[in-house]
Amino acid sequence: MGDVLFQTVFILLLLLGAVSFTLFIRTILINTKAKTSASNDLNQKLDKIIELLEKQNNKSK
Repeated sequence: MGDVLFQTVFILLLLLGAVSFTLFIRTILINTKAKTSASNDLNQKLDKIIELLEKQNNKSK
């Protein structure tokens, strides 16, 4: 009787570990995508600022 209980608990712990690991990896991937998107937006804005500053410098010369 004790062996069956031990095996059941062990299998449940393995399943819990697998589900936790899967959710952890999923969260990391979602956060990475969000950071990449924010980084791309920031780069576009900086490019626009540089472009405007270059135009302003060319006008003043």
